[in-house]
Amino acid sequence: MDEVQGTIHEIVFRNESNGYTVLDLERDAELLTLVGYFSFLNIGETIRAYGSWVQHPNYGSQFKAETYTTVTPATVNGIEKYLASGLIPGIGPHTARKLVEKFGLDTLDIIQYNPDRLIEVEGIGHKKSAKIYEAFEKQKELKDIMMFLERYGIGPSYAVRIYKAYGANTINEIKGNPYKLADDIFGIGFKMADKAALSMGVAKSSEYRIASGTRYVLNQYHGNGHTFAPQEDLVRSAAAMLEVCETDIEDIIVRLSIDKKLVAEDVGGVRGVYSFPFFKAESGTARRLMQLLYFEIPPMNLDADSEISAVERLEGIELADKQRSAITEALAKSILVITGGPGTGKTTIIKTIISIFEKHGLNVLLAAPTGRAAKRMQEATGRDAKTIHRLLEFGYGESDEEAYFQKNEETPLECDAIIVDEVSMIDILLMNNLLKAIAEGTRVILAGDVDQLPSVGPGNVLRDIIESGVLPVVRLDEIFRQAESSMIVVNAHRINRGEPPIISTKNSDFFLIKQEVQEDIVSTIIELCTERLPRYTGLDFHEGIQVLSPMKKGLCGVLNLNQELQKALNPRESNKAEKQYRDTVFRVGDKVMQVKNNYKMRWQSINNSEKEGEGVFNGDLGVIIHIDNEDQYMEVVFDRERKVKYDFSILDELEHAYALTVHKSQGSEFPILVMPLTFGPPMLMTRNLLYTGLTRAKNMVVLVGKECFLQQMVNNNRIIARNSGLRRRLGRWEYD
Repeated sequence: MDEVQGTIHEIVFRNESNGYTVLDLERDAELLTLVGYFSFLNIGETIRAYGSWVQHPNYGSQFKAETYTTVTPATVNGIEKYLASGLIPGIGPHTARKLVEKFGLDTLDIIQYNPDRLIEVEGIGHKKSAKIYEAFEKQKELKDIMMFLERYGIGPSYAVRIYKAYGANTINEIKGNPYKLADDIFGIGFKMADKAALSMGVAKSSEYRIASGTRYVLNQYHGNGHTFAPQEDLVRSAAAMLEVCETDIEDIIVRLSIDKKLVAEDVGGVRGVYSFPFFKAESGTARRLMQLLYFEIPPMNLDADSEISAVERLEGIELADKQRSAITEALAKSILVITGGPGTGKTTIIKTIISIFEKHGLNVLLAAPTGRAAKRMQEATGRDAKTIHRLLEFGYGESDEEAYFQKNEETPLECDAIIVDEVSMIDILLMNNLLKAIAEGTRVILAGDVDQLPSVGPGNVLRDIIESGVLPVVRLDEIFRQAESSMIVVNAHRINRGEPPIISTKNSDFFLIKQEVQEDIVSTIIELCTERLPRYTGLDFHEGIQVLSPMKKGLCGVLNLNQELQKALNPRESNKAEKQYRDTVFRVGDKVMQVKNNYKMRWQSINNSEKEGEGVFNGDLGVIIHIDNEDQYMEVVFDRERKVKYDFSILDELEHAYALTVHKSQGSEFPILVMPLTFGPPMLMTRNLLYTGLTRAKNMVVLVGKECFLQQMVNNNRIIARNSGLRRRLGRWEYD
């Protein structure tokens, strides 16, 4: 086996997910090309690599490294490059230069063994010197962990997150049960943990493995929106994936049920298996809805017709019979569901109900699932509206490990009535937590559009509630005169009825630009976003234009559209900071979306430095305003209000948001919507996905593509059934 030693001059390429790296190594004034799987190496580090020379057909002679060791840099230049590489937060190129100018070859020893002397360097105080020392020590520990993980196929991009979870005891924790990684670490699934475990010698028949694999298959059902999996299907799928007997899976389901990790029960003639939290949420949601329904609320002692007429006179409006009926129901019932599409008067009904409630001294709370939906509700009603998460007040236990809602059955919301909008977006877990915090006797109004896509999370809450036939429901299906002038509203309802949209109207707010091939669709979308729409409307992209796509992959999917739109709208510039994370380049000025609920993430108001809080949630949209490659963090402003600081190790919680999937856009409203029309999987190219996307637009819709695909989506009324027991539970009302 050959051996080479030198200093890393440049990282040519690195795959962050698996650590595969191409680098230039400086040896005796010459540059060598090394390829191999290297854990967390940086420019300036000295390494000794063992492997063999190979001849690449395009790139010539390369050294293919099989193993390597790190060597402490032996020159001042090497130490400076090593420190300037970004390895240690707090030390960038400028600080690295000052350190080696002061301490020379002793720099690394000073940092490690005598860090108090760092304050001798101008610009470094006691606080920063302590931070540098702590980071240096963590890097040494982290490198050992990275090299351990790399042996088992776990790339360096996950190492920091694993280290944060388990600390110095990381290696012992993983050796004890490698499958903990799948449960504890965001981004590491069962398959990666299984590969590592089998490499460590864990048997395929291990109970740890079978339990983790079974839960992994069940979680795939949850990820597709199901609250349970049919046991027969679960057993068959898990056994095939794990290459074990079906009886092994059946046995582990029993054991996990005893441990209250799973629940198996009959669901409408099918034996269903729930993860315990989803079983609790589904049964709890049904129980609480029925308790709220049957609790006898005190009468308001008013004449509903007179009260409604008074609001009509005050607001200068005339309500339709169905609107008046909905308001009358809300005044009389303990709980009411209101459903209807755009332009059918839901907002007018809600405003009228609030006015009458407040006139009679009722304290009313307003809520919605997302920040944008809550903001829309607030703007429409003129009253404060909160996200459900904020309304329920997140807090932390003594260990600071698990988030929980401070508002619950023991400390309920203090109100006489609560109105919740965009209920179609609420999954079963969030609905259960919301209902637990609503005290009996509180008037509850749930509003939403049942024809939109269901929640991203498991459950089919709004549809199940309506189809159970147990709770009172008002369906709004009449478009009012003020909405009839909007072709967006008219066409949304036409599409929902299975009718083709009208696209030939002059001076419309609904357009179709015909393009045949996907490359032309993409180029037209870019032209619309960069030139034509800003010139026509006076809005720039960030102010009001959003691209939506039914799919993630393909030329017209959000992954490619985000790359192309970033190039056009926010190109690379020498004075614009950026950070590459895995296959994504984040740049100052990028539009981004949070893709995971992070309840601990702190934010600060950009308008009031004293106002701060916790929680950034899946679907929040923001813009990158600052990237610091020296201290390794990024700042994002969400909704032009909340500034959030991201450590580089958690950048997988962000994605570009120049283009979004229709699912991710739920609850939002955009002045201008642009959407490609092209071939896609039938399970995605559906009527209710098209309907949901179009109803996100406030002022204008521009479709780009072939009219035949538009008609195909209108004709495809495929609604993928979700395994959910809520409707059955509400219908039978049998509880212990």
